[in-house]
Amino acid sequence: MRILDLQHIGQELAIRWENGEESFIPLEKVRRACPCAGCHGEKDVLGNVYKNPTRVLPPVAFELKRFVPVGGYAVQLFWEDGHNSGIYAFDYLQRLAAT
Repeated sequence: MRILDLQHIGQELAIRWENGEESFIPLEKVRRACPCAGCHGEKDVLGNVYKNPTRVLPPVAFELKRFVPVGGYAVQLFWEDGHNSGIYAFDYLQRLAAT
């Protein structure tokens, strides 16, 4: 499903979907669910998962600096701590909002 409107409101990511529904996802939840290979990991051909070591995130890690669309299917989020490698597909955000 496509996003019609995306806004950063306070400590939440507010999303209006093409079916008229709205989602409000806490920024901390969004950051902790970062889908990038460093945070979420990536598998090799044998199924082994590789990712960066788990680290304690400072409060600034949950402050959203800006976001940009990626094609017609995702959004890239830029965080105040400099992290920006996560590409959040719309369907991933929809699943994240439902949990």
